[in-house]
Amino acid sequence: DNLLKREFTEHGPRRVLLTDITYIPYNGTFAYLSTILDAYTKQILSYVLSDSLEVDFVLETVEKLIREHGVELTKETLIHSDQGCYYTSASFIRLVNDKELRQSMSRKGNCWDNAPQESFFGHMKDEIDYKSCETIEELKILIDDYMDYYNNERYQYKLAKLSPNEYFEYYKTGNYPLNHITKEPAEYKAKFKQVRQNLNKDLTIKRLISVINRISHFK
Repeated sequence: DNLLKREFTEHGPRRVLLTDITYIPYNGTFAYLSTILDAYTKQILSYVLSDSLEVDFVLETVEKLIREHGVELTKETLIHSDQGCYYTSASFIRLVNDKELRQSMSRKGNCWDNAPQESFFGHMKDEIDYKSCETIEELKILIDDYMDYYNNERYQYKLAKLSPNEYFEYYKTGNYPLNHITKEPAEYKAKFKQVRQNLNKDLTIKRLISVINRISHFK
């Protein structure tokens, strides 16, 4: 089911995660990149490069996400993908359930349902010289370097002119890191406030449902 419904930024960090794979041609062959992107902060939280299209590299992307960011996730965290064979496979569905994540999938043939992830792949391929790589080891170094650059140094206008990692810290602390050179954009404080109100509202509704269920149980 499409639980996301294109609500990419309504619920704050670590609530909506987007995942997909892309083909990367080099030296007459292909490598395959699987990523998981935070829809709110645009951070790449996990990625795996593979020379094989076996499902294992997609599963490893989720395992890596849990190892490195598991403490930041909740049972409300949504992992959204297209309806490709990897994401409809029994092994992927089982893994997502075991990690207590909610699974969501785009409508068939509708790339807009996963637009931020598609946009990331497009920008990445425009910005790296992957076709010059002769081995997958060279390509891996190139991808590693780009992911570090993207998360820490690639400033985005829609992220208050910050990099994804800086934007995440800005959300958590409320401290705008560019205050020494420019005025903090007022609209972001309002955006953060609205997101927190949405989270509190969701929590209140869930608590109310829980109380109602308990009452019903004792009738």
